Amino acid sequence: QNFGHRYPKGGYGRMFNNWLRTKNPEPYNSWGNGSAMRVSPVAWVGDSLEEVQKLARISAEVTHNHPEGIKGALATADAIYLARLGSSKEEIRDHIEIRYDYDLSRTVDDIRPYYKFDVSCKGSVPESIICFLEAKDYEDTIRNCISLGGDADTMAAIAGGIASAYWEVPNDIHSKSINRLSDDLLDVLIEFEKKFV
Repeated sequence: QNFGHRYPKGGYGRMFNNWLRTKNPEPYNSWGNGSAMRVSPVAWVGDSLEEVQKLARISAEVTHNHPEGIKGALATADAIYLARLGSSKEEIRDHIEIRYDYDLSRTVDDIRPYYKFDVSCKGSVPESIICFLEAKDYEDTIRNCISLGGDADTMAAIAGGIASAYWEVPNDIHSKSINRLSDDLLDVLIEFEKKFV
């Protein structure tokens, strides 16, 4: 809540905004993709897949304690952790399909004609992972997400988290992103990278 109050115009969803304003916030049973969007740091903190999954569940359950909200966070964290370890795209795809029953057989071109704005984990996390799986580099991953439309910023955060563990983020994109952060957010990022990356 502390960061949320400092950045009240962060583009949060209605339910998260309500959660931010609550004196004693409780999970609100969300199945939305916010749990997957914010989970990437835990994949760098955990030293094993089991630890990453435990941390991802804790991260999700603060707000997104619906099974689909938890599942989306777990699948995203697993993909990032596996990418971080050097797993191939096929290994990542197989793991996510088997463990989370997400259909990753489609292509971005298959999805694009019918895709609509969808904030659910079920309707955006698999598509985000596909955007990574089909990409040739980090920037291509983000472009794939944007090309689908819909909740593109959240999908790019999900897919970008995986892509940044699989490929290096290009210096120009990294620099432009860093320059947009406030000092307190930059301090958190620098401290996190020193400790975990």
